[in-house]
Amino acid sequence: MAVNTVDQAVISQGLIAGAREMGVKLVRSAYSPVVREANDCSAALLDRHGNVVAQAELIPMQLGPIGATFGPCAELFPTAELREGDFYINNDPFQGGQHLQDVFLFSPIFFDGILVGFGATVAHHLDLGGGAPGLNPDATDVHQEGIIFPPSKYNMAHDWNGGPLERLVRANIRVPDQTIGDFNAQFAANGIGAGRVQELCRRFGAEVVIEAMEELLAYSERRMRAAIRELPDGVYEGEDFLDDDGFGDQPLRIHARVEIKGDDVFVDYEGTCDQVKSNVNCPFASTVAAGLSCVKSVLTSPDIPFNEGSKRPIHVTAPYGSLLNPRRPAPVRARMLSAYRAFNAVMKALAPAAPEKVIAAGFDSTEVVVLSKLLPDGYSIYLEIFGGGYGASAHADGCDAVDSPLSNCSNVPIEAMDMEYSFFRVEEYGLIPDSGGGGRQRGGLGFQRRYLILDDDVTFATYSDRFRLAPEGLFGGNEGARAATRVHRDGEVIDLPSKASFELRKGDVLIAYTGGGAGYGEPAERAEADIARDLREGFVAASIGRADAAE
Repeated sequence: MAVNTVDQAVISQGLIAGAREMGVKLVRSAYSPVVREANDCSAALLDRHGNVVAQAELIPMQLGPIGATFGPCAELFPTAELREGDFYINNDPFQGGQHLQDVFLFSPIFFDGILVGFGATVAHHLDLGGGAPGLNPDATDVHQEGIIFPPSKYNMAHDWNGGPLERLVRANIRVPDQTIGDFNAQFAANGIGAGRVQELCRRFGAEVVIEAMEELLAYSERRMRAAIRELPDGVYEGEDFLDDDGFGDQPLRIHARVEIKGDDVFVDYEGTCDQVKSNVNCPFASTVAAGLSCVKSVLTSPDIPFNEGSKRPIHVTAPYGSLLNPRRPAPVRARMLSAYRAFNAVMKALAPAAPEKVIAAGFDSTEVVVLSKLLPDGYSIYLEIFGGGYGASAHADGCDAVDSPLSNCSNVPIEAMDMEYSFFRVEEYGLIPDSGGGGRQRGGLGFQRRYLILDDDVTFATYSDRFRLAPEGLFGGNEGARAATRVHRDGEVIDLPSKASFELRKGDVLIAYTGGGAGYGEPAERAEADIARDLREGFVAASIGRADAAE
């Protein structure tokens, strides 16, 4: 049946509002700071076939290819056999998942016995077991990184709420109250989504809502194809490099070939290096999300719903066995680092075709900082995700000290850390002058955070990038500053690599310096008023105790 225009508008906005409410519920119900404060989670409403219809504006990486995460579950456990209380779970990186810490839950939504859609959530769980608390940077296979939930179906009444699945999870993790609490927040958010869809069904009827979902997908596809047609047909190429794999010092190449053909875009990562033994391998679902997110952000306006329809004209491939499509059992925890270089490579490829729409490279690295300690009553684990400076665009300076485009996390407030953790204290948190690359538009500034360690036997674990290879400017812009991590101990300064673990002592000072964004256009073309503002605000000044971090 055809849905009239007014009903279509009301239902579409109702679905989008429902997904956003799910995201708010997930964040506010969560137990761990990484979800509750940093918002490392996502929520979406899916149609009955598992296509994303509407999503909360949280983490682009987590929801871009969610159909690939849902599909293996439905293939093993057909949707026609689902009943009230069932749910799918999947975090397997080699069956549509991303890294193990991102666990996807899909709850079916029924109305009068008809399957209308699914509520879907994903959260980054603080600890899922594995070889080290919160993060195991030395893992050489995925089994050392935590519990794998293969595509499976369970039931809330039988398997959760004290049932066998919940007890299995609780027994294999270091912070069970926080992890189980975050799972329950996901279920609660899925329940909110189900309630909002059911309200629409009561008002308009299930068949009308199902048809409106299909039209919303078609609308996004039409808008995306129209945007692609504005670009000249052709083949464009770009590449970027990771510093290293954490074991050696050789840069890792990521190459993108982007073909614009009519109203389709084909992104092929042929030429990317082979998979490596460390955790920077990127599962294919994450690679797809990186390519999709870059094309969407460059070509379209924010008002186009980012759903399965907007993805239909974009086709992403990567060689099997490469860094961007690894074979099992490759470790993948730090997959965001490679995903960002996949994003950067596509951005560089699109620059000649859409110079006014692309941005220069930013810090574009998920810098994960984990501090953990075994206390008398169990583990205490702090995990935070840092960004840095955005790359500049043709129209604006890069944003200062924000998370990078695929991640979009917030920083945990200092006050929240003071309440949660007794074994460290944050002493400084601020922008790094001179860290943004010069240009007609300046790259965004990175930031530094200084931790005083208050106890012995504290473990620091991290992965990051841009310590050796700086982000490159566009059209004459200068590169951004590189990142660094240092420990000050008894008058000695210890430089740490970008991917490492390190035992800290009482009195140590740990300082994380994140990188800046690169500039856009020739620095000589920068407006005098912008230069004056940079000097007045201290964005550009003689670096104080920081110049060597960019050397």
